[in-house]
Amino acid sequence: MFDHFIVPVDLSDRNTAAIRTACELARPGKGFVTVLHVVEMLDLPYEEISAFYDRLEARAAARLDEISRPLAEADVEFEQLVLFGDPAEEIVDFAAQATKSLIVLQSHRVDPAQPTVGWATLSYKVAILAESPILLVKSDPTDG
Repeated sequence: MFDHFIVPVDLSDRNTAAIRTACELARPGKGFVTVLHVVEMLDLPYEEISAFYDRLEARAAARLDEISRPLAEADVEFEQLVLFGDPAEEIVDFAAQATKSLIVLQSHRVDPAQPTVGWATLSYKVAILAESPILLVKSDPTDG
């Protein structure tokens, strides 16, 4: 059904469950994974702070190597991609271009005492806006 798994990640250690899930779904020969990070743009002219963005891109690329290590170890075909812009918009736009894709997105656990906290999270925005199917993966309490 799906042969492309898009895993949007922040640069934290909280992406483990989503990467692990994508790894299982895209076993060798069964799919392709895009590990995607979006650098949020500041409301300043790019030309004035291009060196700053270059450093952010280099940092993101290095961190994506670490985050993607389980895919490489499992011999899953994958790519790493750094985009710039509004994270929700870029993820939704990227997924709209991909055919037969599933967005595998890390989500936080909801505190039963405060169930409405977190409605403005990236996972919520993408889940609402994307036309592509979404698989929300809850964080394992042992995953950072």
